[in-house]
Amino acid sequence: MIQFDILGAFLVGLMGAAHCFGMCGGLIGAFSTNLPNQPGNQLANQLKFLLSYNFGRITSYTLAGCIVGASSAALGKLFLIDDYILYLRFFAGFMMILTGLYIAQLWFGIVYIEKLGKGIWLILQPLSKKVLPIKHPSQAVIAGLIWGWLPCGLVYSTLTWSVASGSAIQGGLIMLAFGAGTLPALVTAGLAAKTLANWVQHKAVKLFSGLLLICFGLHTIFVAFNQL
Repeated sequence: MIQFDILGAFLVGLMGAAHCFGMCGGLIGAFSTNLPNQPGNQLANQLKFLLSYNFGRITSYTLAGCIVGASSAALGKLFLIDDYILYLRFFAGFMMILTGLYIAQLWFGIVYIEKLGKGIWLILQPLSKKVLPIKHPSQAVIAGLIWGWLPCGLVYSTLTWSVASGSAIQGGLIMLAFGAGTLPALVTAGLAAKTLANWVQHKAVKLFSGLLLICFGLHTIFVAFNQL
């Protein structure tokens, strides 16, 4: 189960590049163009700041996965709910299917889930302005930690798998895999590299990845059903 979750989460991050470019591409592009000029290789300097930013962002994803996974486990023990994880896995499998439909460009309803996090972002957004302009990699990490909570339907969808894992460690690993999947798209967005962007946005690649994710979702539901 956990292997499919991790692989599926990585695939969502990787193949959700078009969504990532739309949500964060402009933010990272602006971030990249305002980096301080330092002596030496400018590309290496830019990459250092971009990796620092993305380290903070993925850390926030992982922390969120740990929190929801631990909360799920704690609630199950607190209220002595039998088989609650199985029902959560049904829901996670369903969300996996919806995410696959989105990536395959067959259904776009998952973007409405982003509205759930706007309240949190309104609180955190002023904090992001306090670390600007970014002059040191440590500031980039802090900025990434804050921007990691930017409302995102793909993030929230993947978090449902962390909830269904019923474990802080497994929940964190799922979101870590998701973050690792988003890394190529957002780093290349910052470096203005288009090769990967063009590949992941190819219609056939989107369709195949979406259908593969739908298969993961169906497998998740099938496993949960057999464990009832």
